[in-house]
Amino acid sequence: MKRTVLKGIIAGLCGMLAACAIITVNVYFPEKAVKEAYKSLDEMLLKRDEEKQAPSGQKPAEEKKAPETSPQSRLLDEFPSFSLVSEARASDNYADDLAVELSSMPDVLKAYDEMHQRLPRINALLDAGAVGITNQGLITVRDKTKVSSQDEALVKAENDSRKTVITGMAKAILKLNKQKESKAALDQVKGKAATTYADAKRDEAKPGWWVQLANGRWVQK
Repeated sequence: MKRTVLKGIIAGLCGMLAACAIITVNVYFPEKAVKEAYKSLDEMLLKRDEEKQAPSGQKPAEEKKAPETSPQSRLLDEFPSFSLVSEARASDNYADDLAVELSSMPDVLKAYDEMHQRLPRINALLDAGAVGITNQGLITVRDKTKVSSQDEALVKAENDSRKTVITGMAKAILKLNKQKESKAALDQVKGKAATTYADAKRDEAKPGWWVQLANGRWVQK
């Protein structure tokens, strides 16, 4: 009798543990705002010297001013220097809030600085079709005959930086949602943050670059 009762208690406890294990964490994920924030940060931190590198006599694309109400123009006004991030005014635009939060993270700023330095070579590899952009927003080698060992090391470092940005985005979303940064919540949001990062990178890809669609298929833009 006692053994039967004991078995029942153990079975009940196992059931409770199993139920706890499958509890899902639901976190609000503003996909459109996240994508806008990624693009705004790329414009400010990744491509910041492009106007200086434009050929003489040609106006860089950035000189075509966007409407004053666009998220990027407001962000540029709000970020005259990173020391003012903590003083940035609260915005009704979630994309602005996310960009402010990410740019206050030292590891994210370091990642963008490193990506900025690698940008010319990474773009050259993309132009040559040697590498492509995965559906997680990372860089992968597609043609090993076109890359050197140094290039492979560069790709690895680039992916480490991109993962830092994606993780930073996940943390920013949890913080703005006033949600605890648990492993389960972070893992869930990181997955969505990665696919949205890839979506933003596909939008920015130049003609001829290889990109991987969400369904895993590779296409040349």
